[in-house]
Amino acid sequence: MTDQSTDLEAALADCAKGDRDGLKRIFDQEAGRLVAVAQRILRRRELAEEVVQESFIRIWTHSHQYSPGRGSARGWIYSIVRNRALNLLRDGRREDLVGDDQVEALQDSDQLDEIMAAWHTLDRNSRLHECLNGLEEIRRRGILMAYVGGYTHGEIAGKLRLPLGTAKSWIRRGLSSLRECMA
Repeated sequence: MTDQSTDLEAALADCAKGDRDGLKRIFDQEAGRLVAVAQRILRRRELAEEVVQESFIRIWTHSHQYSPGRGSARGWIYSIVRNRALNLLRDGRREDLVGDDQVEALQDSDQLDEIMAAWHTLDRNSRLHECLNGLEEIRRRGILMAYVGGYTHGEIAGKLRLPLGTAKSWIRRGLSSLRECMA
């Protein structure tokens, strides 16, 4: 376990005890990367910052629910941000996330390169990198598109030029393989 992981676990434990310094340490260490994750999903900085702010409130109020035996502190924190961002998309405000002036730019840019760059910057010694590396390339790409890029199954199927059912089953099987590998 790295020092940063231990620091995050200790900071969450401090939050659970009501120590605000724990939340500040989490913020100082992770806020920039959390905004980047939310922005990749939402594609708008101001919405990403809003999601991260809401996520820190949730981290503060629910820190007592974190259990080191169920996963890393970093994974727990990032899942809160990711889920908040995806919930914002699902709440029916998706059409407001990209302004008319940005549509062309988004269509021209290859967001898949950005998603794959996130994969390549993942710590090569981490268990997650090892488990993702064990997946077939197309399944790994589908999982990264869903969980890093925030793409829906339909969008993934379209980008990978696969039938929707195939994309769904590949992602489901890939996640199952990841769970087994991570356990």
